Amino acid sequence: MKIRTLAAAVLAWGLGALPAAAQDRVLLQLDWIPTGEHAAYFSGAARGAWREQGIELSLTRGYGSGDTVTKVAAGTAQFGVADISAVMTARARQNTPVRSIMQIYTHSPHSLFVLRSSGITNFRGLEGKRISITPGNSHRLYFPEIARRAGTDPERITWVNTDASAMAAMLIGKRVDAAPFFAIHHYYQNKAARRAGEEIIVLPFVETGFAIYATTLITTDEIIQRNPDLVRRFLRGATTALTWANENQEAACRLHVQRNPEVELDDCQGSLRATMTYVFNDHQRATGLGRQADDRLAFTWQQVAASQGLPADWDVRQAIDLSYLP
Repeated sequence: MKIRTLAAAVLAWGLGALPAAAQDRVLLQLDWIPTGEHAAYFSGAARGAWREQGIELSLTRGYGSGDTVTKVAAGTAQFGVADISAVMTARARQNTPVRSIMQIYTHSPHSLFVLRSSGITNFRGLEGKRISITPGNSHRLYFPEIARRAGTDPERITWVNTDASAMAAMLIGKRVDAAPFFAIHHYYQNKAARRAGEEIIVLPFVETGFAIYATTLITTDEIIQRNPDLVRRFLRGATTALTWANENQEAACRLHVQRNPEVELDDCQGSLRATMTYVFNDHQRATGLGRQADDRLAFTWQQVAASQGLPADWDVRQAIDLSYLP
């Protein structure tokens, strides 16, 4: 009896003395600069949401969804944050071996920002107005459908090409009547407007019924095939990070600002508060976090295909694999 007890003790000591399992080192490529929109990822990494899944996660800023898709496809990063339209387009046009593996935004934040003093309150009657735009901006590609739904003639709108960094200043300075932005960026843009004695009003595309999927998490076909367990663990970490950040927004932003001190705390909170309405809502509760509804997915592809000149009958499921969600 004493021998068995001693043997068990030695075995337990030996197991306890073994080094912890090596963590998988993973890089997550964002879609843009680390605003409060990304606070769930940074706070999740700080709190160990991925570490407890055996993943040591690093994050790097992005330069647009298209660039993120390209870099993930090239193996520069194992996972990425990108708009589903960029994933669909790359897959349909060039068979880029990247797939969306988790739906983050259940509908798109595409919006027009206008000044309250302009008197513009909706998308009807925009004929003759000047709207700033950047080259290739998806707002411009989707706008004909928004105009059709609102009863506005899109051919009678003047589009003013400009740099993205100048759009807010042009709007506040009244050099244009409207500017395209994601609604989640309203808080800090409106701070600048208030300093100039103005107020920015948001006109969301979704108010016309234009409900398309937007931001997703992505990875490559190769990683899915070679290491499906890594995909599962990465998505478990993402689910934990998003859920905690939604329930603890101030704390999430404090952790985010520690990592990204160029972001002001109140700006982070304003962006995160808006962001979470695109993640956790009635649609998410009906489909499940990270999942999709067939009708909204079909409508999303319909709009992407029309805007990009792609075949409407292409099988959009080639660009998506949600089977590894928790």
